[in-house]
Amino acid sequence: MTMHSETIADLQRSVLAANLELVEAGLVLFTFGNASGVDRDSKQIVIKPSGVDYAKLRAEDMVVCSLDGKLAPGSLRPSSDLDTHLHLYREFAEIGAVVHTHSTYATAWAQAGREIPAYGTTHADYFHGPIPVTADLTDEEIDGDYVLNTGKQITRRFLGVTPPLDPLAIPGVLVRGHAPFAWGRTPAEAAHNAIVLEAVAHMAFLTTTLAQGCPPVSQALLDRHYHRKHGSAATYGQG
Repeated sequence: MTMHSETIADLQRSVLAANLELVEAGLVLFTFGNASGVDRDSKQIVIKPSGVDYAKLRAEDMVVCSLDGKLAPGSLRPSSDLDTHLHLYREFAEIGAVVHTHSTYATAWAQAGREIPAYGTTHADYFHGPIPVTADLTDEEIDGDYVLNTGKQITRRFLGVTPPLDPLAIPGVLVRGHAPFAWGRTPAEAAHNAIVLEAVAHMAFLTTTLAQGCPPVSQALLDRHYHRKHGSAATYGQG
């Protein structure tokens, strides 16, 4: 497998930083969760190794493999979610990083099999619509290539509907009965989106507790807040 050492070393450092940010934000327990990043030029990804204590992780421990899953020589064993990450990179060409956690509130919505409605402008700043939930995996999908089939359920939820969902406009999903995945253009952005997803899930839980049957914000307010942060007409920040 061809390796561009400087680029891959930079990506390993970025992926390590994203994984550690998840810990700092309180989104992972023990060795739960993982972050990865892709180098589209060399068609390689870097992902957290399986079951290694976060406190002991080094950049060089981040596992390098090709987009078809071939590991670089000397690599540690990759995250058990590798095939889900690989499938998302193959199907969502615009993304550059993937994060998976079992953060409390987002996981609760996933376990309940409920999408997260856009109840307010915090949600709208990051997600241009409700955060979707996948369908259940069938028994055959679970007994078969479970990790790959998890990825297929995610992409089916985005690309198998009319109109299709834009993964950059809605950079996260809830896998029914499992937990959230989030993504972005970079490992830092993917970790940021995962942290926001958890915050939005928490707010949505409190909203439904306080006001059962609360409607989502209007499309006009959703559009206004999303587009002020995203796209060519964005006005938020310093440009």
